[in-house]
Amino acid sequence: MKKTALLLTLIIAFSCETNEIRIDSENVLLGFWDNPIYKGETTTFKRANELPNEAYGISFSENGTFVEKTSGWCGTPPLTFFNIEGAFELKNNLISIKTENYPTNYVWRIVSLTKNELVVKRELTAQEIAHRNLMDLFNEIQNLSNSFSCEDSKDWTFVAYGAKACGGPQGYIAYSTKIDTVTFLEKVANYTKAEKDFNIKYGIDSDCSLADEPATVICKNGFPRFTYLFNNL
Repeated sequence: MKKTALLLTLIIAFSCETNEIRIDSENVLLGFWDNPIYKGETTTFKRANELPNEAYGISFSENGTFVEKTSGWCGTPPLTFFNIEGAFELKNNLISIKTENYPTNYVWRIVSLTKNELVVKRELTAQEIAHRNLMDLFNEIQNLSNSFSCEDSKDWTFVAYGAKACGGPQGYIAYSTKIDTVTFLEKVANYTKAEKDFNIKYGIDSDCSLADEPATVICKNGFPRFTYLFNNL
C-alpha cells in the first residue's frame, strides 16, 4: 500500500513539473504564445508551454529564433498547420521579425506584456509606408481621370504612367482633355518618378514584358476604353 501511494505521489509530482510554464524573469517575451484574439489593430496572445499542433501560435527563443505556427493565408478547410522559422530582435518595445515567407520583414509594437499575456500591434515598415503613399498618389490620378463621363472619344486621349523595375511604364491611363491637363500630367510624372525611386530603393523585381500601347480611346457606357492594333480590346 505504501509503495502504491509513493508511486502515485511521484507521478503527480512529475506531471506538475512537466506542465509548468517556465518564464524568463529577465525577458518575459521569451517562450510560447497562442490563442490569439484579434481586436481592431491589436492581437492578444496567451502564454503556453508549447506551440499548438492544430492552431496558430508563436514562440520567441533566447537565441533570437522566432517560430510561427500557421496555416498560411488561404484559410480554407481542412487547415494544415506548419512552422515558419525566422529571427527576431526586441528593441524599445518593438519586435522586428524576419522570415523567408511573405511578409519577409515586419514589426510588432508591444502594447502590453505580462507573464501570461502579450498584446501587440502591427507597425508599418518604411517600405509599406512608401508604398501606401504611392497608392494615394495613384488614387488622385484615377479620380481625375474618372471626373468626366466619356461621351465623345474626340475629347479623350491617354498617357503612360508608372515605372516597371525592368524598365518601361506600368500601363496607360485615359483622361479627358476637359480636365486640368497640366495638373493631371504633372501628377502622372510625379507618380512615375516616385515609383522608379521606390523600385531602386527597395530592390523591387518585376516581369520585363512591355505594356501594350493603345491605338485609340473609345467611349462605352460612359467609360473610356482602349482599342489596340488588330482590334484587340
